[in-house]
Amino acid sequence: MELTSLLYEVDQGIAVITLNRPQALNALNGTLMRELSILLDEVAGNKMVKVVIITGSGEKAFAAGADIAEMQTMTALEGREWGKLGQETFTKLEKLPQPVIAAVNGFALGGGCELAMACDIRIAVDKAKFGQPEVSLGIPPGFGGTQRLPRLIGRGRALELLLTGDMIAAPEAFRLGLVNRVVSPADLMAETKKMAQTIMKRGNIAVNITKAAVHRGMETDLVTGLAYEAEVFGLCFATQDQREGMAAFLEKRKADFTGK
Repeated sequence: MELTSLLYEVDQGIAVITLNRPQALNALNGTLMRELSILLDEVAGNKMVKVVIITGSGEKAFAAGADIAEMQTMTALEGREWGKLGQETFTKLEKLPQPVIAAVNGFALGGGCELAMACDIRIAVDKAKFGQPEVSLGIPPGFGGTQRLPRLIGRGRALELLLTGDMIAAPEAFRLGLVNRVVSPADLMAETKKMAQTIMKRGNIAVNITKAAVHRGMETDLVTGLAYEAEVFGLCFATQDQREGMAAFLEKRKADFTGK
C-alpha cells in the first residue's frame, strides 16, 4: 500500500507510524484514517513487530484534531459514518496484539487526543497540549472521547474537560493520569524507544496476553475478568518462554525469550 498521509518503518521489532500532514498540524482527514485502518491490519499480522509507536511529524502537533474543513459540510448520515470510521480505526489500534506507545510531540486535541487515548501508553513533551474542544464546534467528541477519557481519568474530571472544551498542558495531563511520562522534546523518541526496548526484553507472549487481559477486564465485571486472567495465566505454562523465564530467574541470568 502506498501511503500519502502516514510514514511507516520497522526497525529491530519496533514499528513507528508517523502522522504526516504537518502543514495541517496532522489533522485527521478521510485519507489518513483509511490509510491508518489498512496499515493497522498489516501491523497486527506482522510477527516481526513487537511494539508500535505512533507520533506526529513536525514540532507543533501530534494531531490537532479531525479535519474541520472536511467535516463542515457533512450531513447527519455522513457525520455518523465519519464517527464510525474513527471509532472502528481507534478500536482496531487499541486491540492490536502488540503494545502501542503514543509519542505525543505537540497538540493532541479532539481526534488527536482520542488517538492518543486509544494507545496503551502515552509519553508527551512538556509543551504538549491535550483537550476535547468539540463542544466549541457544536458537536460532541465522535472518535471515542466520551468513553475513553472517563475510563482513564475518572468521570468528574473527564466531564470537566469534555463540557468546557478546555485544553490542559502535559504536566496537568500527567497529574490527572492521562499521560504516563513528560519529557523534553529532544528526549521524546529516545525515551519512547527506550520503553519499547524494555518491553521487548520481556516474554513476548506474556506481554501480549497481559495487554489483552487488561482490555478484556476493563470491558467486563471483575469476576469475569478474573476468570479470563486465570485461563490465560494457565495457558502460559504451556510455553517455552515460561520455562525459560523461570529457569533464568533461578539460575540468576537474563532470560532468552523466543516467543514460543
